[in-house]
Amino acid sequence: MHLRFKVFAEQLLVASNIFIVFLLLFESKLVIPAWLQTIGRMHPLILHFPIVILLLAMLLEFFRFKPEYASNQFFRNFLQNLLLVGALFAGVTVIMGLFLSREEGYSGDTLLYHKWTGAGIFFLSSIIYLVRNTGWYNAPLAKAGALLTVVSLVLTGHFGAALTHGDNFIWEPVSAEKEMAAVPLEQAVVFEHVILPILDQKCTSCHNPDKLKGELILTDAQSILKGGKSGKLFEPGNPDISLLLQRVHLPVEEKKHMPPSGKAQLTLQEISLLTLWVKDNADFKRKVTELPETDSLRILASTLLKTPESDEEKFDFPEADEKAIAGLNTDYRTISAVARQSPALAVNIYNRSAYSVKQLDELKEIRKQIVSLNLNKLPVKDADIKSVSQFENLRRLDLNFTDITAPGLKELASLKHLHSLTLSGTKVNFKDLQAVIPTLKSLKTVSVWDTGLSAEDVDKLQKANKQITVIGGFKDDGTNPLQLNPPQVKNASTIFGESVALQLRHPIKGVQIRFTMDGTEPDSVKSPLFDNRTVLKENTTIKAKAYKDGWYGSELATFDFFRSTLKPDSVRLLFPLNRVHQAEADKTFFNGKLGAIGANNPAWANNWAGVRNNDMGFISEFKKPVVISSVGVHYMIEEDTGIFPPESVEVWGGSSPDNMKLLTKFKAALPSKGDKPTLKTVEGKFKPQSVSYLKIIARPLSKIPDWHRSKGNRALLLVDEMFLN
Repeated sequence: MHLRFKVFAEQLLVASNIFIVFLLLFESKLVIPAWLQTIGRMHPLILHFPIVILLLAMLLEFFRFKPEYASNQFFRNFLQNLLLVGALFAGVTVIMGLFLSREEGYSGDTLLYHKWTGAGIFFLSSIIYLVRNTGWYNAPLAKAGALLTVVSLVLTGHFGAALTHGDNFIWEPVSAEKEMAAVPLEQAVVFEHVILPILDQKCTSCHNPDKLKGELILTDAQSILKGGKSGKLFEPGNPDISLLLQRVHLPVEEKKHMPPSGKAQLTLQEISLLTLWVKDNADFKRKVTELPETDSLRILASTLLKTPESDEEKFDFPEADEKAIAGLNTDYRTISAVARQSPALAVNIYNRSAYSVKQLDELKEIRKQIVSLNLNKLPVKDADIKSVSQFENLRRLDLNFTDITAPGLKELASLKHLHSLTLSGTKVNFKDLQAVIPTLKSLKTVSVWDTGLSAEDVDKLQKANKQITVIGGFKDDGTNPLQLNPPQVKNASTIFGESVALQLRHPIKGVQIRFTMDGTEPDSVKSPLFDNRTVLKENTTIKAKAYKDGWYGSELATFDFFRSTLKPDSVRLLFPLNRVHQAEADKTFFNGKLGAIGANNPAWANNWAGVRNNDMGFISEFKKPVVISSVGVHYMIEEDTGIFPPESVEVWGGSSPDNMKLLTKFKAALPSKGDKPTLKTVEGKFKPQSVSYLKIIARPLSKIPDWHRSKGNRALLLVDEMFLN
């Protein structure tokens, strides 16, 4: 190495030691700007250089004092230069690592160990380089220093890998396999033994106490329930609006897709398990065997937990082609093995609106391997059963809540291995089953609850077919009433023009829906009975409850309908929107999409336009003049997070952008301390005016009330829709 360059490098090494000591002493006060964050993120890229260089340097240092090497001038120069380069690279890596550690999501003991062992390597290699030519530096010290540096390198690498990939990354596949296989199916808990291992393998490398990405920990039930920076992880019973499943289903190239691009991705089976678990109300204590035998979650969970040796039934047919199975898996049809290394397949078909018999016919290539078929809640007709009967090795068939009748059931007689049949919620009757069951020679269980069969009919079937278990289900004796779930609104949108027919529904047959439009709470006797004849012609709040004999009445459901008869031909924003709350920019205010409260709901992230540091304003144009007399603004209040109503709203109108006058100015009522989050509408009315241009300026609250923890700061204003009439 050239002498001048070597001197400069040595000075740089000393300066690096001083700088790193400074960073370590004042680390808690460091604020890293964006351009330095970019440098910090190069830490994983550069760290391999000092590892390789220092390992080689320490190997040579260990044997440095052997006579044949000590007298070799090339060896001495090469080793000294190698050690200097390695120490400098270690210094750069430490600085980058310290910058990276200041980003959100890094904390815990593992980070602490990684930081100090990494810094220790740099200080140790620097000391060895600076003292190695002194008179007191001898062979034992060289060997001890080399060994200590190598041990530190191994430890630092281990802690770094734990931060990046999670603890036990190397042995995780083996240990997870052993742990899963060691749990008997009868003792397995869905969350602990099925869901948590998926999260451990695919998610906890970034979401653990030591690497807290998004303030989210996925290592235990309590942390999972708590959620992270973006809100709760899931909405029990509703996977469609659960943040966990939304992130999983994003395109891989999307920044928010989870797991991130480059990480091991969730398999289709794992996604199905997570979806079914959330759909089953995300129960943390339920055992696998507590689920119905034909339940999709139980079937898929059993696939993971069972080993070939534990299967009671052996199959003599060959395995299906893996590529064929992969090609037949879709968003609405999943195909998976019933157990590890088993040729038998389980098929689950979802989504009532997307179903057709074609989804069954397409399985022709793997029909011999299908032993379980789930058609629960699909519009399966009698004619479709002919396609089902082609699955010659079928053992389990779920026809719950389908449209099949007796003629369709007769087609099942050709299935010689069928031992489990579920018919709950169908239109079959005693006479039908009395004729069909004897033709199903291998049948062991049949479920008939919520059908036309009475308790006496079930008892008769059981006595006539003693080899079969007839499951009649829950019979309400009046002592154990259940509560109905609330009614649902069927209208595609609650924003309408001149008028709209109110549409309410309930998933349970025979339910009465009582409703009010005057703000009072409906009761089961006096309130109007919904009959599909109600027409709304103005802003209306509908309050509804569901009632049925033998059931508790439902919780109250509230639906707000908004009349908006005018829509501009174009809108131009006057001020920028908040970076986080862009919604659909200038299209937001008249796109008919209402926002919602709750970070797990897509309407929260996608439908709110927000401002904090400037006004919210736009000019809209009507190609033909319109007569307008009111403007309504729909906004959110969440005082706990600093989301407040507009301080004022100004409405200007005229024949051109340069010729407008103030039509009205109005305010919204402020919330009180402790008020629950809510959605509100404030309306300004004025004398009818003919306008071609309309300008609306909504100002965020300039000073948060003194009782708020953020008192004095400017509030965030969120608006999703405006109503023009």
